[in-house]
Amino acid sequence: MATSQSSLRALTLGAIGVVYGDIGTSVLYAVKEVFGSGHVPFTTDNVMGILSIFFWTLTVIISLKYVTLVLRADNNGEGGLVAMLALASQSVKDKPRLRKLLLLVGIFGTCLFYGDGVITPAISVLSAVEGLEVVSPTFKKAVIPLTLVILFGLFAVQKRGTADIGKFFGPITLTWFACLAVLGLSHIVHNPEILFALSPHYALAFMWANPLTTFIILGAVVLCVTGGEALYADMGHFGKKPIRLAWFLIVMPCLTLNYFGQGALLLSNPAAVKNPFYMMAPAWALIPLVMLATMATVIASQALITGAFSVTKQVVLLGYLPRFQVWHTNVRETGQIYMPFVNWGLFVLIVLAVLLFKSSSNLAAAYGIAVTLDMLITTVLTFFVIRYAWHYPLVLCLAATSVFFVVDLAFFSSNLLKLTDGGWFPLLIAAGVFTVMITWKDGRRLLNKKLATDAIDLSSFLEAVFVSPPTRVAGTAVFLTAAPGTVPNAMLHNLKHNKVLHEVNLFITVVNHEVPWIGMDKRLSIEALGHDCWQVVVNYGFKNDPDLPRALQLMKGRGFELEPMSTSYFLSRDTIAPTLGSGMAPWREKLFAQMHLNASGAANFLKLPSNSVVELGSKIEI
Repeated sequence: MATSQSSLRALTLGAIGVVYGDIGTSVLYAVKEVFGSGHVPFTTDNVMGILSIFFWTLTVIISLKYVTLVLRADNNGEGGLVAMLALASQSVKDKPRLRKLLLLVGIFGTCLFYGDGVITPAISVLSAVEGLEVVSPTFKKAVIPLTLVILFGLFAVQKRGTADIGKFFGPITLTWFACLAVLGLSHIVHNPEILFALSPHYALAFMWANPLTTFIILGAVVLCVTGGEALYADMGHFGKKPIRLAWFLIVMPCLTLNYFGQGALLLSNPAAVKNPFYMMAPAWALIPLVMLATMATVIASQALITGAFSVTKQVVLLGYLPRFQVWHTNVRETGQIYMPFVNWGLFVLIVLAVLLFKSSSNLAAAYGIAVTLDMLITTVLTFFVIRYAWHYPLVLCLAATSVFFVVDLAFFSSNLLKLTDGGWFPLLIAAGVFTVMITWKDGRRLLNKKLATDAIDLSSFLEAVFVSPPTRVAGTAVFLTAAPGTVPNAMLHNLKHNKVLHEVNLFITVVNHEVPWIGMDKRLSIEALGHDCWQVVVNYGFKNDPDLPRALQLMKGRGFELEPMSTSYFLSRDTIAPTLGSGMAPWREKLFAQMHLNASGAANFLKLPSNSVVELGSKIEI
């Protein structure tokens, strides 16, 4: 029992550090953007109304929607939009048109994650460093250079992995939340009547009296719930209970105290609107607070970068992206990975965002559209999960999701007002990534169709070969093929050029499924083809870590022994030539061909030993 409680405390502390880093730093800019917009006059009733809206936004979207409902929609213990997409699409697999539509919507939601992933580190670190302007206006010119230096350092250390620094995330973020609570309380005690804003009637009264203003400021209010998706995405790492405990015991109370503390400060000093968070602190605490805020925002950004690696890997396994180069940064934790292309691609876009928008207030105009659209998509997918996967009555499903749908739609509609002020930026990123993903998926479909048309039946081919067999050489040959039962091009090239055949030949097909995990007991499907030839299907879920040599070791004791030192892996690296009129627009065909040419291939992704990989190629037109 003591061990279980200790583990629960450790997981809860970890959840505070990783899951809530983003939402924990929203206090830096959320209140400032609402009151700094100029749409809300400084009156006691308005301040009370806005704070009430903040509190009930956190309650409805985070406490009720994500913590209470969405966390229940786990896919074999895993969460996140990719996991929910797989769950929703599987639940309507008997409805192909609906399934295709849900896949497109879900994949676009995943693409929005990358748009959010660019804005979040930029606005978080910028807003923390901008605290130096409160210390002294002379620091203003140093804000952007210092922000870029911090961001570069963050992305430069990614290849070292998060194992060494991850253990500090929880304590630092816990200290951050404690600081938020203390700062808030220090001002609430001077204006305790601010706590009456906990009543929803202040929010309703403000909305009733100012319907247009309410609609406009929702685009800034939503900043207080950014990071909500992380609750669901990180469920597989920490579990539901630690995430819920961290929210209700630590995060929600500390955020509420800080927001209400900022409101109390504004009641007594409206001039503090230029940066209410930092102006809550006494002068002697400003520099330490800026340093702590910077660490908190770096942690929030770190969690998002790690999430980008994880999501990219999942999308690759679902077949929507080519196999990027993957570095495993921890020999014990397979989930700790580093993708150079994703890492530096994100960095370039974040630098572009910082230089383009120049301040956290300008970035706030770009922030929100991707987040709210993602929230809306999550609500839609949740409906299909509880209706078709859990088979709940339609009335109950509508009742459970319609309120959240209306709230999400209101926030998204409000954020559309910011489209021309910068909201286009994350949408443009998401649209670009979506185009790449769909192009790759369609291209692979066309390519597989072409290969299937030209494919040679493996069993018939082997029968013909062994009528007059070529010279057999010692060792094992592993041929990767897209579809089981077909002759891989690499084998044809090997026979043509080398005129030999290994003593043992394995024909491997890797199949990725729309489930998070596939256990070792279901990893392999083996069929003997005779003459020491074997057809092997290797199964992975989108959260599994592909490791082909390790998977093939499972053949021991099943009539076959694999010796790593005498095994050669043969890959067919095809050159794709686009053709007109084959099912895609010409520019998309060229894009697919270029992506295929630059893809790092299966060798690295499947952890094949590089010194034993033989790449043979052929030209294929699609």
